[in-house]
Amino acid sequence: MAQYELLLPKMGESVAEATIIKWTKQPGDVIKLDDTVLEIATDKVDSEVPSPVEGKLVKQLFNADDVVQVGAVIAIIEIDGNDQEEKPAQTSVSAESEPEKTEDIPGVDQIQAAETPIVQDFKSSERFYSPLVKNIASQENISVAELDQIKGSGAEGRLTKDDLLNYIKSKNGGSVAQPVAAPQAVSKQAEAPKTAPATTSVSGGDEIIEMDRMRKLIADHMVMSKQTSPHVTSFVEADVTNMVLWRNKVKKTFEQRENEKITFTPIFIEAVAKAIKDFPMINVSVNGTQIIKKKDINIGMAAALPSGNLIVPVIKNADQLNLLGLTKAVNDLANRSRASKLKPDETQGGTFTLTNVGSFGNVMGTPIINQPQVAIMAVGSIKKKPAVLETEYGDVIAVRHMMFLSLSYDHRVVDGSLGGSFLRRVADYLENWDINREIN
Repeated sequence: MAQYELLLPKMGESVAEATIIKWTKQPGDVIKLDDTVLEIATDKVDSEVPSPVEGKLVKQLFNADDVVQVGAVIAIIEIDGNDQEEKPAQTSVSAESEPEKTEDIPGVDQIQAAETPIVQDFKSSERFYSPLVKNIASQENISVAELDQIKGSGAEGRLTKDDLLNYIKSKNGGSVAQPVAAPQAVSKQAEAPKTAPATTSVSGGDEIIEMDRMRKLIADHMVMSKQTSPHVTSFVEADVTNMVLWRNKVKKTFEQRENEKITFTPIFIEAVAKAIKDFPMINVSVNGTQIIKKKDINIGMAAALPSGNLIVPVIKNADQLNLLGLTKAVNDLANRSRASKLKPDETQGGTFTLTNVGSFGNVMGTPIINQPQVAIMAVGSIKKKPAVLETEYGDVIAVRHMMFLSLSYDHRVVDGSLGGSFLRRVADYLENWDINREIN
């Protein structure tokens, strides 16, 4: 019998390592082609590692909660063949994330981990720290020497995210919760189903519900964003009557021709991309006292997951896609988000985020910036309202399709003039929609 070395697959250009959440196959188990062997997590999404071969799992080379480098051998599978070790090519990973919202979720739906604004030399420590712990330490200005002194509750004393957050809370004078294992380190015996978080009843009929791993990441990212950026939100009301009438006119023909539904989301993204080209200083990030002007326009859109959590897949180079291309990209990312089929790279690299609070029937919102971006736009629900129109014969009142747009921006680098002008320009593109436009 030959032995096949299962490698930790490449999950994206910027992903160098992942944490093992759990093994779904145990030594001695028979494995079929594409069976999930184990589940892993990066600081962006959770993923499943499928088997590219059929055989029997002989050995697991890592345990749950271990952090493994991309390309490392993680398991040995016995397969039919000669007695020669086979080294496979990298397999692909399907990203599986827990709940998050989409095409219509408020900006408080950012799950992307923040880029580290402060660089530290972790090589000076003999202790291992995960990328998420390093990010938090850098954000909180905690030195490597200070990290080395914090007691860890993870495997072999590893410092988990919760250990570090509890230490920071204690350091800042808050109460300290008992450290718990990192969210990725779930015991095989005690793991609860992803769709059913563990609950504990207490007196009075109340329940304590433990956050799942993704909800903890979202919570941490939202708090970090508010601590990092002074948020300001501007609003405009837009008359989108022509846009609504145009979509109503073309949607049936479009679906028959392209086998795709056209929603308002690609229209919003097109308007945002155009406005960013007009006001490129919205498309920036901040590193200390440096402003990094982004070359690419990569627009993130919130996607809702079945579990209720939110994830933000990114449309890369959105300004280079026509409306047809944007529609296909939006539908594809939204569908694969809900089916937990996103790849880690598809949630990274965003330079601006769009969230649709109108999907909940909300008319406006004040979304939280998705760090390290400096702005996020929320689109509200479209309502029929009486509005005053100026005509050559005087003002008249007519029933129009109206909506609110809101922009939250980082007041460190985006002043009211830039933020307000950008938002107004997006509204102008939507209001001036050509009702006779062809889809291409």
